[in-house]
Amino acid sequence: EWFELDENRNTNVYVSGLPADITLVEFRDLMQQKGGIVALDDDGDPKVKLYTDGEGHLKGDGLCCYLKVESVHLAIQLLHDSKYRDHTLYVDKARFQQKGNYNPELKRKKKKGKKKKGNPLEKLLDWRERPENAGPRRMNYEKVVILKHVFDCKQFEDNPTLINDIKEDITTECGKFGTVKKCVIYDRHPEGVLSVAFKEFEGADACVQALDRRWFDGRQLSASQWDGHTQYDVEETSKERDKRLKEWEQFISS
Repeated sequence: EWFELDENRNTNVYVSGLPADITLVEFRDLMQQKGGIVALDDDGDPKVKLYTDGEGHLKGDGLCCYLKVESVHLAIQLLHDSKYRDHTLYVDKARFQQKGNYNPELKRKKKKGKKKKGNPLEKLLDWRERPENAGPRRMNYEKVVILKHVFDCKQFEDNPTLINDIKEDITTECGKFGTVKKCVIYDRHPEGVLSVAFKEFEGADACVQALDRRWFDGRQLSASQWDGHTQYDVEETSKERDKRLKEWEQFISS
């Protein structure tokens, strides 16, 4: 009998269509790059598995356990029906088959010879701190995505209300990838720059993956994570300010 875990607790992803010669390391890197942080077992190894047949040959499918449920949705969104080494991947939430009859009165047997490892989340975060194992820590500014070529500054000269329209459109679109905390339009920047701040790194990663080089309102967007120091505010001159105020007054009175 097949069954599904609680939506809020199932952090497992089932993947099929994998190359027959893929390694566990390659599979882990693929899932971690597109989904997020892969959970660790009691021995500190990533919870990834490649299935084999009765003769020990890889079947082309595998299982990955993530640390967060959000990573499951992200992996499905980015990997399902995508290409990996000329193979089309199928990615979905994992389902599990119950073996035998379940008896809730029976307690799970404890493994002997192993000491309690402590909180797996704390261990994982400690593992992430070490550059030799996981690379540099991610910075909060990487949750901010910079979109370029979203608009033409001249658009706002004739209709300043377009600023809010564009902001709402981009916020709605980016909301598909994660929780958007803030959206800022740099309406005077010649490259048509807009920044979107996400609550989680996964949302920013998915946004860049989906919107970079995508077309919006006849323009090809450029999407990348903020570098943490570049400023996009363009200060207007007193002459430009006077002109803007005059045009705004004309717009209000018309």
